Amino acid sequence: MGPSSSSESRHDQLRRRRAVPTGKPVGTTWQAFFRPAVFAALGLAACTASPPPALPPQLDFTVPETFANGSVAAVPGANEPTAEGEFWRDFGVPDLDLYVAAVLAANRDLRAAAARFAAAAQSRAIAAGAAFPEVDAGLDGRRTRQVFVGFPFGGGTPSRTFTTFGLSLNVRWELDVWGRIRANDAAAYADLQAAAADHAAARLSLIGQSCRAWFAAVEAEQQLELAERAAAVAAAARDDVQERFRRGVRPAIDLHQAAAAAANAAAVRLERREVLAAARQQLELLLGQYPAGRHQSPGGLPVPARLTTAVVPPALLERRPDLVAAERRLAAAGCRVEAARAALYPRLSLTASGGTNTGEFDDLLDDDFRVWSLGANLLAPLFRGGALQADVGRAGARADEALANYGAAVLRAFAEAERHLRREQLLAERADELLRAAQHAEQSRAQAYERWQLGVADFLAVADGQQRAYSAAAAALGLARERLETRIDLCLALGGGTPTSNPPAP
Repeated sequence: MGPSSSSESRHDQLRRRRAVPTGKPVGTTWQAFFRPAVFAALGLAACTASPPPALPPQLDFTVPETFANGSVAAVPGANEPTAEGEFWRDFGVPDLDLYVAAVLAANRDLRAAAARFAAAAQSRAIAAGAAFPEVDAGLDGRRTRQVFVGFPFGGGTPSRTFTTFGLSLNVRWELDVWGRIRANDAAAYADLQAAAADHAAARLSLIGQSCRAWFAAVEAEQQLELAERAAAVAAAARDDVQERFRRGVRPAIDLHQAAAAAANAAAVRLERREVLAAARQQLELLLGQYPAGRHQSPGGLPVPARLTTAVVPPALLERRPDLVAAERRLAAAGCRVEAARAALYPRLSLTASGGTNTGEFDDLLDDDFRVWSLGANLLAPLFRGGALQADVGRAGARADEALANYGAAVLRAFAEAERHLRREQLLAERADELLRAAQHAEQSRAQAYERWQLGVADFLAVADGQQRAYSAAAAALGLARERLETRIDLCLALGGGTPTSNPPAP
């Protein structure tokens, strides 16, 4: 039987019931249901995933207990890593301390690394949120016109227009029966730890760049001073030859040789000025400043302290941030394999909704117009064209890739440590030889000049002596900077005092 315009609608019936006292306050029924249900869901979901534990080394080679290139393998304090990694303070250069602190505060590359860590923290928060119920609140209003086609009424097609309002609270919670959500959360947590290690590695690398740039600028200043002294000596010798040539004491060939030596020394001085300007620009770039080439780096080149503390190779696995990051990515890949396998099993979800549905806006909070529903669903994958199995295989392949990357990173770390340890020893021996070479070259230059003044030697021996003395002194300065850079590289290769503790959960 068709609807009648005189029939009492459900909305009217509910409005009529409002006159009958029920003894219950507004909203009591649906609130009484939702509060315990929501709090119970939140309590269960609070058991989020813990960070995956550190994996034992899965390497196809044996890690030795000592380095091949020396049993003494670290700078003082290297066995006691600090959160700051302030290895550069051992150089004893206060201005360098201030410069490194300024670079760490202003460098844009380090800011980018910090932003990547912040993004990883938010990604982990997103993954952790999947373990909690989804709770949504809704408020809607709708104006509807219905047309009754085919009813035997004259005077046109009958229709009905009405307005409805709804207030709802909806809850959906997927029960993590097989651990898929927990595995994804653990993977995201491991990614966060890897990002923290990447940030530590970027910081450590920036400290190394800052120290190298500082000592390069100091060496460039000293090389320029040396070149200016050499140019002054060559110019004085040229003037002396010109005077002797004017008096007819020395031949023209001496004049040309002296002029050539002075011109070469002046050219070297100009080259050293350009090197110094570039070194100062690098200092400014690391500070995030405009590269005007005016930054000063006072002080000399310190002599690296003797290595005194031994670090065994296995300690690098926990000290170096790049190895920590590689291990955390390996752990994350393993968690994603577990998540892909768990996706093969059914998913169980609970749903609940409650609220009011009425034709009057004033009745939205009236308990008489309440509506609610409870539900549970089980969704089992039956056929996906092999996509789920392929996802498991892809996750496994990426885990194999992460394992291979981890092994390669460990080998590179050991190679760097061994190379810099060997280089430390060789450069110390070279420094002694260059010091003796510089002393003999200076004595040779002085004696050649005396012999030339006495007229028993030509100026070619003087020019050659000047060049040899300058080259030996310049090489000694370059080697002093090289020894400092090798010490910096060794500190970085040994972890540089990088923190080994896990970062806190966001």
